[in-house]
Amino acid sequence: MPDSKEWKPNGANDMLIDTTRFGPVEVDESRLIEIPAGLLGFSSYKNFSLLQPDENGVFFWLQSVETPDLAFVVTDPALWVPDFQATIRKEQMEELGLNETGDAQVLVIVNKRDKSLTANLQGPIVINTANRRAMQLVLAEKKWSTRHELVQLTEQTAQKIA
Repeated sequence: MPDSKEWKPNGANDMLIDTTRFGPVEVDESRLIEIPAGLLGFSSYKNFSLLQPDENGVFFWLQSVETPDLAFVVTDPALWVPDFQATIRKEQMEELGLNETGDAQVLVIVNKRDKSLTANLQGPIVINTANRRAMQLVLAEKKWSTRHELVQLTEQTAQKIA
């Protein structure tokens, strides 16, 4: 098994990555994502894996392959905001190697804020599902918030995930 630092985007094998939350995790190469420009505030980290904690869940972990303690909870915004659209410019599509927007998966980063879970709808992550290259967009439309409320948490749940 390759070391967690040896990320090979088109390799034929699964790889073992270290995570702070789950310990060592074996990841299928189809779950590896390259973000050449990195995420906002984390530009030096370029390689991630999309971890699915359970089969029926709507939240995933975007786990850095390069460091075990960098991971983001993400979700599909369409599950929460049916009319959400991430406008992607032609040059961004070219950079990702996208021919059509239908070849893309869109995820948003989820945060806990006070007693709710919020999503950053202004900074969606667009992934080309064919080549697994991604980028984080910054949407200019003020219609979308960086703290769009998804779920109100009970006091007990809020304390558990604090």
